[in-house]
Amino acid sequence: MVTTLHATGMQLTDAIREYAEEKIHGLEKFFDNIIKIEIDLGLQSQHHNKGKIYYAEVNISIPGKVLRVVKESEDLYKAIDKVKDHLKHELEDIKEKMRHKDKNAIRSQKEYVPEPDEDFDQE
Repeated sequence: MVTTLHATGMQLTDAIREYAEEKIHGLEKFFDNIIKIEIDLGLQSQHHNKGKIYYAEVNISIPGKVLRVVKESEDLYKAIDKVKDHLKHELEDIKEKMRHKDKNAIRSQKEYVPEPDEDFDQE
């Protein structure tokens, strides 16, 4: 799995880097086919009346899809936690859909299909 981490409008400290990577890599427990993760952390802009607004954006590439989640908060760590929680639910939903699809395929293979009786004449 390839992970890239990028900061926009702020200094990326080691503590922030480790926290973000730890939280996002924890998603491997919920979906094991993650190909690539792109993390973007930063400030929306420097001019907000309410103070600094941080955002966390994560793009996760899985086979056949790219999941993108962006969350904002007044605290960068809260934004990272919000993204992780949202992605956890998304990955669980995708995994459940894949399981359901696999179960339906197995059921269709196990279905009993009666063979046509050769002695029976159709009129």
